[in-house]
Amino acid sequence: MRYFIVTYITRPDGKVDEATEVSNRVRTRDLQSASVILDFKTCSVVKSSMGGVVVPRDFQKIVSFYHQHYPNIIERLFKENGYEVTLEKPGSANPS
Repeated sequence: MRYFIVTYITRPDGKVDEATEVSNRVRTRDLQSASVILDFKTCSVVKSSMGGVVVPRDFQKIVSFYHQHYPNIIERLFKENGYEVTLEKPGSANPS
């Protein structure tokens, strides 16, 4: 898989649902309806908007945010696209 796609859907009661998917390609409907599209092959942001507001296209910050919620998916996407995943837990430092 190459792309991580996130779509936010506002329900009639005002609450927001988050739908995520991974895909090998980006479809036209994804470009039209998705809020976030991350390309893990090129480590780039294809689309990034939240509620109509364009969010800065900082791949590292966006991946860090979603990694908190979907660590297995994010790590799998990196590995499948040839990147080594090395993540440190906050507050853990190697003593010299």
